[in-house]
Amino acid sequence: MAEALYSATSTAWGGREGRAASSDGRIDVPLSMPAGLGGDDGPGTNPEQLFATGYAACFHSALKSAARAEKVDVSDSAVSVTISLVGSRETGLDLAARIEAQIGGVDTATAQHLLQLAHERCPYSRATRGNISQEVLLLGSESD
Repeated sequence: MAEALYSATSTAWGGREGRAASSDGRIDVPLSMPAGLGGDDGPGTNPEQLFATGYAACFHSALKSAARAEKVDVSDSAVSVTISLVGSRETGLDLAARIEAQIGGVDTATAQHLLQLAHERCPYSRATRGNISQEVLLLGSESD
C-alpha cells in the first residue's frame, strides 16, 4: 500500500440507526434509516448522504484543479452528487453515482473537457470506477 498523504477515521455504532463520529471529533452525527429502506426516516443522516457529500466536495476540487491546469476560470461552478442504492434486498444492493456540474461562463466543449479531466483525477471517481454505475452530466452550460 502506498504511503498515505492523509487519513481519516470514523466509527459507527448501531449501523444505520445509530451514530457515527470521526476520530478528531469534527463529525459526530446521528444516523437514521430512510423510509425508502424501511426505516422511520428520523432526523439523522445516512451513509449515502455522507458519501454523496464527500464525493461532491472531492469532485469539485478535482474540477478546480483541472481548470487551473487548463487556465480556465470556474469560480462560478458547483457540483452535486446523487448516490443511489439500486438493486433489491433479494439480489443485493449496489451503489450508483450521478455527478452533475454547473460551470458558468465556460463554453460547452471546454466544460465537458474539464469534467472529463476531473472524473479522471478525482479519487472518489477513481476508487469507484468499474465498481459502480457512474454518470457525469453538465448542466446549464453556456452556448458555443
